Amino acid sequence: MSKKELVRTLLAQQKVIEKLEREIEKLKISRDLDSKSSSKPPSTDILKKSETAKHSEDNPKSEPKKRLPGGQPGHQGKTRQGFSRIDRIEILKPFVCINCGQTEFLSEPIEVETQQVAQLVAQPIEIVEYHRHSCQCRGCSQVTSASWSSEMIPGQDLGVKLQAFLGWLGHIGHLPYEKQQEMLWELGKIDIGLGTLV
Repeated sequence: MSKKELVRTLLAQQKVIEKLEREIEKLKISRDLDSKSSSKPPSTDILKKSETAKHSEDNPKSEPKKRLPGGQPGHQGKTRQGFSRIDRIEILKPFVCINCGQTEFLSEPIEVETQQVAQLVAQPIEIVEYHRHSCQCRGCSQVTSASWSSEMIPGQDLGVKLQAFLGWLGHIGHLPYEKQQEMLWELGKIDIGLGTLV
């Protein structure tokens, strides 16, 4: 590179540096402006929260208390006491000794830890087929039919609780009928027409 080319390159670089310095100054000024000191909307102040948190590290007086994840001190927990019902109990026994590899254990456990967990089962919707019997009385020969279950509505494909759940999803949860149809398929492999849901 010749001397003239080198001087041209240095001058071009100097111009770029000066331009960048001016840009930095503009950014510093706009950074210090907020909704209180300019016409900026308050939503732009959110960007400054992380910066003020960094500055507060320098000043120990303004340091906020750090919250640990999970339940906070003094907060009364709700589900850790367990649930009001148990649908299934699973006994978990060791198969192999972690020390020697033996597979036989004494029949009585040394300790039993319990924990209740609410889980989503593979198919939470079950299909029930009701067989309503009509029988003839031995004494008077009158034919009497059993009452239908209170869990269903005669002539309808969906049970009372499932209809109530879908009603809640539609009106409170704003879930469209097409999505309810998909959900019924995913949860119970039930192919229901939109006309049934409407």
